[in-house]
Amino acid sequence: MRRFLPLLILLLAIAGFAVLRATRPANLPVEARERVWQIEGLTVTPSATQPTLVLYGRVEAPDRVRAAAPVGGRILELKVRDGDRVAADTVLARLDPRDLQPRLVQAEAELEREQIRHRHDIDAARQEKILLNLAQAKVARFEKLKNARLGAESAFDQAREEVARVQLSLTLREQAIAEHPARRAQLQAKLAEARRDAQRGEITAAFDARIGKVEVAAGDQVQAGQTVLTLYAAEALYLRARIPAIYAEELRSALQRGETLLAAAEFGSERIVARLERIAGEADARGVDVLLRLDDNSRLPVGAFLNATLQRPQVENIVALPPSALHGGDRVYLVQDGRLSAVQVRRAGERRDGERLQLLVRAETLLAGSTVMITHLPHAIDGLAVELLPPNTGHVLPASGTASP
Repeated sequence: MRRFLPLLILLLAIAGFAVLRATRPANLPVEARERVWQIEGLTVTPSATQPTLVLYGRVEAPDRVRAAAPVGGRILELKVRDGDRVAADTVLARLDPRDLQPRLVQAEAELEREQIRHRHDIDAARQEKILLNLAQAKVARFEKLKNARLGAESAFDQAREEVARVQLSLTLREQAIAEHPARRAQLQAKLAEARRDAQRGEITAAFDARIGKVEVAAGDQVQAGQTVLTLYAAEALYLRARIPAIYAEELRSALQRGETLLAAAEFGSERIVARLERIAGEADARGVDVLLRLDDNSRLPVGAFLNATLQRPQVENIVALPPSALHGGDRVYLVQDGRLSAVQVRRAGERRDGERLQLLVRAETLLAGSTVMITHLPHAIDGLAVELLPPNTGHVLPASGTASP
């Protein structure tokens, strides 16, 4: 019995295993499913669109005027401060007239002295002609006496010397009379300059302007040519910005065709509108400068920095897509029958509307009504199974209930 007990246990175990195997449930076949990715799509229609350029520039005033002191003197009065708006012919500052009046009086006196000298030269020349005639008659008499051996040779020589002396004096007098118009014109110019400086002692605005910076104070002593203040036409402000040189010819051609290219910017709570007016003729490694005339109603200070968005010329057959739609820099995916199909595209620029950025692309296969995937999938390939989400559903997740094979 002890010898057969292990064998009996083994037989019972084998029998139990056979019963369990015979009564086990049948294995169901495993169904292999492909993973389906939920994505967002956009139905596109090619159309004419204006790309934009983002500009970073500074406000400038080309017609900026530096009002300088005409002569050295003391500032008697200042009537404006930095940033003031003034009308044309408004008095901005005054120099002490006591520094300007002596030059004017001196110029008038010199001109009057020249007039008196000229009248004296004319009278003197008339007298010298009489003296010359008398001296010449005297020479003739002495010559006759000398020829008759009745007069001394020395007396004749003295008479001739007197004639030469009077002739020289008359010549110098006639030369002074001939030079009078030139001297008078010179003194008149000097007088006009003194009068001009006296008038400029009252510095006025030549046009409606805004004061840029006042560089002196009342009581300061200034030198001739020293800047007193700067002013500029507030209605002629420009935004100077730099763009890549590759866009310069495109914008220049648009201006020659008469197109109006606008730019928009914000300065605090104010919306600024500018119009492209000129493009610089020289470029460097950083690009080329453009000048945009600001809206006449803008109240920007000169030197302010602006971030503006400039319209480029209109381009045909363009599709606008969010940046997430672009894969690899030159590829988008169409959604066709639940699968992706890659399409090569060419970049035509970008368009910015506030904080919203759209990439502008073109391709012959992007037809009206095509659906483009706008979800960025790093592993996107041709033929990938996808499912379009309803608009505004949030993030993309693999479809529920899917399994790998």
